[in-house]
Amino acid sequence: MPKIRTTRTKQPPEGYEEIESILDDYARKMRDAENESHEGKRKSESLWPIMQISHARSRYVYELYYKREAISRPLYDWLLKEGFADANLIAKWKNPGYEKLCCLRCIQTKDMNYQGSTCICRVPKAQVRSGTIVNCVHCGCRGCSSDS
Repeated sequence: MPKIRTTRTKQPPEGYEEIESILDDYARKMRDAENESHEGKRKSESLWPIMQISHARSRYVYELYYKREAISRPLYDWLLKEGFADANLIAKWKNPGYEKLCCLRCIQTKDMNYQGSTCICRVPKAQVRSGTIVNCVHCGCRGCSSDS
């Protein structure tokens, strides 16, 4: 969640005005997802839209800087510092095999049922038995391995 801007906070670097409207749309979607009714859903399912919006916003900032080279380094650093994107998730996206990673909880081995394993969404679709529904418990992902 981005920090609240006050008169004492540092002004955004040049180029922020170009992407401000899109980041405001993500903030609006995040507020709607947080205020959405969670009745009839499991506890983990109520967090899925929030995780997906956070992932999309981080992916947007990542692609602006690394893929399209549309923003400057000071603006990219400012966006990470202000919480517009997840710096740890972006660091994983730069590594081979993690280009499509949905969230960091899916690769943490200590939260899983079997010692040393990862989330079901990290298993390539070719190795999953047919008819098996792949849906991550943490974020609702349906498959984020590089082979998917």
